[in-house]
Amino acid sequence: MALLDLRLREFLDEVAADGKTPGGGSVAALVTAAAAGLLAKVARSSTGSWPEAAGIAAQAEALRDRAAPLAQLDADEYERALRTRADAGDETVERRDYALGRAYARAAEPPLQIAATATDVAVLAVVVAQNGDSSLRADAVAAAVLAAGSARAAAELVAVNLTASADDERVTRAARLAEEAARAADAARAARE
Repeated sequence: MALLDLRLREFLDEVAADGKTPGGGSVAALVTAAAAGLLAKVARSSTGSWPEAAGIAAQAEALRDRAAPLAQLDADEYERALRTRADAGDETVERRDYALGRAYARAAEPPLQIAATATDVAVLAVVVAQNGDSSLRADAVAAAVLAAGSARAAAELVAVNLTASADDERVTRAARLAEEAARAADAARAARE
């Protein structure tokens, strides 16, 4: 099933259906893509008063294009990790642990990419909130808050997938990204006031 080819209602039904995927990572990726889309909308609507608006809209579209495919990648990698876990039952403890560690490390990569992309969206939202059409700045702030929430959710998934190594650099990087996104959301809110 190609998540990006589903209608919105079908995607929501898949999220709510019995099964492990699509889950939080896929939702965070699509929320990030939608937040980037909001930024593109605000920037496009601001071209009359903001000379850099077209370039900012292009940046927002690039972020949207970067985030959206991560929904499928996240679901695919997590499914692969689950299959590895199911298939590892007959292996020796060492071989099973090695295979599971590798599978879950791969499953942590898409949420890490989601956290990074969501942080980039939140940071771009500050610029849009500061410069965009004042009647649409609330949408830029909403995009920042949505992106920050997605970054936090993705950081949690990185930590869960790498539970065997809580001091893993990827866990601390994801947490730092989520903190940066939260600061950006605060800055976007302050810019609107």
